Amino acid sequence: MSITPVVKNLLIINIVIAVIDLFFPAVSFSDAFGLRHWASENFAPYQLFTHFFVHASLNINPAHLLFNMFALYMFGPMLEGVWGSKRFVVFYLVCGFGASILFSAINYVEMHLLSEKISTFLASTDPYVFEQIMRDTLSQRGYTQVLEFIEQFKENPTDAQIIKESKSILVELFNYRLDNSVMVGASGAISGIFIAFGMTFPNQRLLLLIPPIPMKAKYMVILFALFDVYRAWQNAPDDNVAHFAHLGGMLVAFILIKIWRSRRLVP
Repeated sequence: MSITPVVKNLLIINIVIAVIDLFFPAVSFSDAFGLRHWASENFAPYQLFTHFFVHASLNINPAHLLFNMFALYMFGPMLEGVWGSKRFVVFYLVCGFGASILFSAINYVEMHLLSEKISTFLASTDPYVFEQIMRDTLSQRGYTQVLEFIEQFKENPTDAQIIKESKSILVELFNYRLDNSVMVGASGAISGIFIAFGMTFPNQRLLLLIPPIPMKAKYMVILFALFDVYRAWQNAPDDNVAHFAHLGGMLVAFILIKIWRSRRLVP
């Protein structure tokens, strides 16, 4: 199918914002429009919608924008052609919003659990509790940077200066996570489109890129969903992909299509 009006406009908006962000970094779209934790002083309600028009900087992670826009271009026009432009744009926005809600809920739980772990350490000042917090929270690179301090703490568990510094590290870590847990990208809405495509055109044959295996759309979307469930459950500190946002978009897409089908609004 040829490119459809809403898909065309979404592509233009996302690409233009990404190009402006690349050449005018002082504008900082991610800081202003990326979705932050509700308790962050930089949170604003409009971020629940604006975050999925902003992507990672092109000079840092160009694949983020390219993959999302490629998926929108491949699957969006067929859905818009069948549903009509108004229903498609509503679907896109609702899926993106659903991704925001699930991501925000998980982010809240994670920050609450981190707060409880820090409280446990403050009550005991146990170096092994400190080590576990670092291991669970930091990337491999970040953990390596504090490894020497951790070993010093283990060797001197009652040293007042080391205890003071460990408390300072945890406070800085919590505040950093609170202010910098920012989600950007259309992945939640795109995940919803992918699920919708699999439900609307279940027997359409697609080519899985890695490995290059052809399969029906209904099977590919199942694999896609299972992969995100696995990665979300794994919750690796080095993984910067918002898998729960993907799952939020998928869940909302599934529910919305079921509702529309029950009312015979979509095939």
